[in-house]
Amino acid sequence: MTAPVAIIMGSQSDWETMRHAAETLAALGVACEKRIVSAHRTPERLFAFAKGAKAAGFKVIIAGAGGAAHLPGMTAALTELPVFGVPVESKALAGLDSLYSIVQMPAGVPVGTLAIGKAGAINAALLAASVLALSDPALSERLAAWREQQTDAVAERPEEKA
Repeated sequence: MTAPVAIIMGSQSDWETMRHAAETLAALGVACEKRIVSAHRTPERLFAFAKGAKAAGFKVIIAGAGGAAHLPGMTAALTELPVFGVPVESKALAGLDSLYSIVQMPAGVPVGTLAIGKAGAINAALLAASVLALSDPALSERLAAWREQQTDAVAERPEEKA
């Protein structure tokens, strides 16, 4: 059986950001497949992946992209699966170019757009897990426990150092 989540990215350099999505999913016990699918350098691979993603058994796609960041939007245009876009921080514009490219999708081609970089990758994984948890009670419990740990990790008072 195919993993329920696909993590795709435009190049190997995007892995430094996208690995945080994979690590978060692993911590929640959610399997994922990771692939490099460039909208610009491997468009035929993108079309084949996106057109066949649902039939392959994927339920959610997390797409990370930097620069022009066409991967999330093109993927969303080719599949009815939920696509969460993660802007990867670029050297030229610190990821703002990526964010704007992903968030400005035309009506009718939705991409759930997350924060730039690591926080966005982690939150994309949490959103994917939330979608899957709607029909998976065990995952719902793991997600609730993960969130409770996040809450418990926040101290009520600052530590005073002498």
